[in-house]
Amino acid sequence: MACTSCSSGGGCSTSGCGSKGGCSSGGCNRLNVFDWLQDLDLPVDFKEFDLVELRFKGGRKEFFRNTHRIALVTGDAVVVDTGGNGWHIGHVSLKGELVRLQMRKKKVPVDHKDIRNILRVATADDIERFEAAQNLELGTMFKARSLVEELRLKMKLSDVEYQADRTRATFFYSAEDRVDFRDLIKRLADEFRVRVEMRQISLRHEAGRLGGIGSCGRELCCSTWLTEFKSVSTTAARYQNLSLNPAKLSGQCGRLKCCLNYELDTYLDALKDIPQVARPLQTAQGEAFLQKTDIFKKRMWFAYRGDNNWHMLSAERVREIQALNKAGEKPDTLILPIVEVAPAPSVQDHVEGSLDRLDDKIKGAKRAKRKKKPTTSAAPTTVQPKPTATVPKSAPSPKPEPKPRAEPTGVATPTNGEARPPKPGRSGSRRSGRSAGSSDAPRPERPTPRFDPRFRNAAPPAEGGSGPAPGNGSADGSAERTARGGRSRRGGRRGGAAEGGSPTPPPAGS
Repeated sequence: MACTSCSSGGGCSTSGCGSKGGCSSGGCNRLNVFDWLQDLDLPVDFKEFDLVELRFKGGRKEFFRNTHRIALVTGDAVVVDTGGNGWHIGHVSLKGELVRLQMRKKKVPVDHKDIRNILRVATADDIERFEAAQNLELGTMFKARSLVEELRLKMKLSDVEYQADRTRATFFYSAEDRVDFRDLIKRLADEFRVRVEMRQISLRHEAGRLGGIGSCGRELCCSTWLTEFKSVSTTAARYQNLSLNPAKLSGQCGRLKCCLNYELDTYLDALKDIPQVARPLQTAQGEAFLQKTDIFKKRMWFAYRGDNNWHMLSAERVREIQALNKAGEKPDTLILPIVEVAPAPSVQDHVEGSLDRLDDKIKGAKRAKRKKKPTTSAAPTTVQPKPTATVPKSAPSPKPEPKPRAEPTGVATPTNGEARPPKPGRSGSRRSGRSAGSSDAPRPERPTPRFDPRFRNAAPPAEGGSGPAPGNGSADGSAERTARGGRSRRGGRRGGAAEGGSPTPPPAGS
């Protein structure tokens, strides 16, 4: 099916052509409008509402009367009467009973005299002339802005809209004060050879016509779906606890953001449960001032004068303190002391008891079976000595029979009764103290030690061998050093032994 607005053969997929998409041709500017009543069957005797809502450039919408009862579909391009000054093209945005509701919402009477008629459905030639007029709008706007600068007018020219028959051009501008643009109209009419109409719009409408991206990252509401502008005041920001920063509260139009009114009703409902704090709270510690309020969690923060610590109170606690202050009383502190309430026993504890009761019994039985170990802090017990028989000191102590040792061959063993000669250079036997008073039992002698050259010139001990060795216990220490063969402890020779002389023999043991 061919598109009635752009004459594309099967390329249009708008709802006016029987589908839900957008037109694929470059010249079709129709938007997708969903009519949720289009699939409902109407009664036989039902008379359709004869008014239709049309949409023009920049989101401007007007109501027109369908006097010829033309079968229209949402999105169709139609030719409308402009009040005896030519014709223009618009697109159907609403039809049927939805138009009646929309007119009631905007408070437009049905029998208004300014409502004009729909002439016909736009043809291909009408669409072509309309597109040619649209191509002239950008160059006309730049030329008009240069004329405004020459005349030094305090106004901002934002958009230009040509009529489809190119007989009239509407210039949209915004200004803070009244502007005398009579000279501008004359120069624009001479320049473009059209009838000029100047229309002042607000800054919000200007932003809606130009479009853009908001601080939320989405396209501006006024340029997409918002058709009516409501007044926005700073009171809405105060109710929402927002900082009164104009840079953050203002939109691209320079006015307060329209979205401040979106959640205002929700905040007003939540504020009904929050007490109004006009004066600081009086306590025994001083005056507490309100710092912050969370209206959804119903929490309020207070701080004393000169104290940076904030105390969080519930809305009920604030009401209690306000009631006490009104009665002339002052609470001790802002926050009530926390009282721990014992948990109530559950039904399971009454019926079944605790689930850990068996574990407690098993642990108690194990503890009873454990034996008590003696502690180190107990008093020391007295140990009775074993009874021993009194033995005179003169009696010899018995000794175990020593095991015989193998004697080396070729070494003479001393006979019984003879004393073992002590080692040369030592003061007798180490067992001399033990041998006192011992029995005369023969003991096996140790093997003779290997000859030591250090004791080459040592004198043999006297018979009996019980006395000390030469040099031990002697009065003359120098003789003992001479008897060592003239060697020092580190192996070197001293004195005459180093010079080749014969060492002096040590004196005989006394």
